Amino acid sequence: MRSSVSFIAIATLLTACSGEKPASSSTVTGGTVILALFGDAISIYPPSVVDLTGRLVQDQVFDRLAEIGQDLNTVGDKGFAPRLAKSWKWASDSMSIAFSIDPRARWHDGKPVMASDVRFSLNAFKDPKFESPVTALVTNIDSVHVQDSLTAVMWFKKHTPEQFYDAAYQVIIMPEHVYGGIPADQMRTSPVARNPIGSGRFRFVRWEPGVQMELVADTNNYRGRPKLDRVIIAPNADASASATRLLAKAVDLADNYPLARAGELDTSSVARRMVWANFGGVFLALNPNDRKSKNAPHPIFSDRRTRRALSMAVDRVAMLKNVFGADGKLAHGPFSASSPYADTTLHPLPYDTIAAKAAFDSAGWRVGANGIRAKNGRPLRFAIAVSPSPTRRQYAELLQAEFKKLGVQVDIEAVDNKTLNERQNARDYDALMASFVSDPSASGLRQNWGTEGIGPDGQNFLKYSSKTFDALLDTATKSFDPATRQRYTSRAFQTILDDAPAIFLYDLFVVQGLNRRIVTAPMRTDEWWANLADWTIAPGKQLDRDKIGLKPGNP
Repeated sequence: MRSSVSFIAIATLLTACSGEKPASSSTVTGGTVILALFGDAISIYPPSVVDLTGRLVQDQVFDRLAEIGQDLNTVGDKGFAPRLAKSWKWASDSMSIAFSIDPRARWHDGKPVMASDVRFSLNAFKDPKFESPVTALVTNIDSVHVQDSLTAVMWFKKHTPEQFYDAAYQVIIMPEHVYGGIPADQMRTSPVARNPIGSGRFRFVRWEPGVQMELVADTNNYRGRPKLDRVIIAPNADASASATRLLAKAVDLADNYPLARAGELDTSSVARRMVWANFGGVFLALNPNDRKSKNAPHPIFSDRRTRRALSMAVDRVAMLKNVFGADGKLAHGPFSASSPYADTTLHPLPYDTIAAKAAFDSAGWRVGANGIRAKNGRPLRFAIAVSPSPTRRQYAELLQAEFKKLGVQVDIEAVDNKTLNERQNARDYDALMASFVSDPSASGLRQNWGTEGIGPDGQNFLKYSSKTFDALLDTATKSFDPATRQRYTSRAFQTILDDAPAIFLYDLFVVQGLNRRIVTAPMRTDEWWANLADWTIAPGKQLDRDKIGLKPGNP
């Protein structure tokens, strides 16, 4: 559903590996949890949420019609739990689903949740004037009919294996009376989009960009009061600083704990180590369009031969060992090895410097007297934009060294997360160290690599377009046979690997630090924060107010 450039995150947060014990009668509700996350949210208005911080906030403030199960099944409705919809009924031909809204559900301003809110929400995600990055994932949902005030009937264009998943996982339900009066093309800049009102177990309080975001318990929530009083999100692009704050008992969770310091967590009496394996990976994106003239082809990366040559010039295995030692996980394509649809038998372009040199020569890039390749007087030189992530910066430097061996000159443009996201969205880069976090279903790849995902705010920021890929993925997602689904998904992946629009480097691997006072609830591979409202704090273990930096008057 969402892709992220500025966040890195690997396998479910495993409480057992950190010695965590389940909640017992000795744990009490209440208290404040401070999360030091790697970067601020870009947006918290659901149709435009594209990053992990924004998604975390969205999932605490808003609800879905139903919640996916721990096994992340996406076929049919098996495992989905009621949320805003207390029940649902399929039509005999499976072309519609009638969702019965829980009559207890209320928006945070006290108004009841209505079936008309479901209709409004779908239309908001599909509105071409807003251009939501999620639009590509809900194209099979035709419309919503309001049967009565508490019954929303969702109609589909085709009967597919994942139509319930499309409705429940991708569409966040929002209040029409709050957002409905704002024109879609004005929503991104509207103050309302930055002050959300939802039906989730936490209420939104305030957002100070770059400083903190605050959520408080919705004490009368229809699903029950959260076990926490409040959640503070403190964005920080300096992972080492967050780690220091964690060990000083100033925050509860330090996202993206520096690998060089991870050993501290094994001996600390304050914090413990956790690992999150999600459906993400890191890759070097090669912009096929000229960064200064978006409608013109890139002088280097528009040529498939050159892209393939660059891919074959990289010893990805040696780079992985250099950065992660024995702990890294090599990327096999535009998917994580932990995803349900992974296929690690696929064949990325091999490390082959002889073939790479031949491909460069074939594309007209010849080595000059200065050792740098050039074509028609233009040197084979480009820049790699990279965020403050130490791991990605190290990879950028290793790529720079690898390319230099074959006569390719690379400059490194180190920028902050905000600038990197802005440049990604504006397509203002040559190459870029990027990441993706995919959905539990391969259908989510439409927004990252499908032609449908191209747009001013689409997640296919590379504008990669392949009729072959689109057709293969479409066939895969429509099939009810698991073997057929996997076969066509794998062929779609191989199409991307052969075209080489990017060099896939490693699966996301993140160590996170968590204060030992926190007892977490079950966590999912797609969202470690899915049950944040059920986290608890051990008795007598509140954080020091002075270290937290809370303002006077805050509870």
